[in-house]
Amino acid sequence: MEAMRRTVLGLLAALFVVTATACTVTTQDPGYVAPPPLPPLEQLERAALVDPAGFRVGQDVLSFITEDRNIVCSLTSAKGEHLNLPYELNSFTDSANDKLATVPVAHCELANYPKPAASDVRDDCAGTGLGYLGGTALLTPDKATYGECRSGVTQMEATYGPKGSKSGPLSEIPVLADGANLERNGLRCSPYNHGVACGNVSAGVAFFVARDHYEAFSKGAKAAVPAPAEAPKTP
Repeated sequence: MEAMRRTVLGLLAALFVVTATACTVTTQDPGYVAPPPLPPLEQLERAALVDPAGFRVGQDVLSFITEDRNIVCSLTSAKGEHLNLPYELNSFTDSANDKLATVPVAHCELANYPKPAASDVRDDCAGTGLGYLGGTALLTPDKATYGECRSGVTQMEATYGPKGSKSGPLSEIPVLADGANLERNGLRCSPYNHGVACGNVSAGVAFFVARDHYEAFSKGAKAAVPAPAEAPKTP
């Protein structure tokens, strides 16, 4: 009888140990501070590359849209100023441009975006000095720029801006998950930190674009526009 009692007590003790060790309690550390986001070039160097097969749009173009539908980007090619974009009218394939060198580029459009700083205006817009707008970013193997001369809205604004249609070719572009990384011809793009970074890691050239600010790195030079006091609005 005594042996049975010891056996039962032993089993209860073992059960108590198993139960106690199987239960964990997680408490939030009030002093924890999340690490800051990586700089764009570090993000592009460290983030895991994804299979590009699911992002092929048109001929030799990789395109994606962010989960919040604010930014669409393409890893594509350019002949001079003519970009091969599947969702924008262009003259990339015109025979008149065949004499121009084909260069790999990354191009992004935003639905909501900041204005370009005066120091980042790269074009006098046919001598008028008017119409240089934000909302686009372009990366070549050795240069990153923000903004362009145009009249009217980008395709991204027309689709996902405040008065956007929410339909059309952009609605068919696949989403690239936050933190993923896509590469074509040495150029990479990665959505993270509420925006998108695109860059040429080996050359140290990149841009980062988001709703409220942008950064551009070209040959060691850096330009940045901080977040405005109010949310940006499309023109």
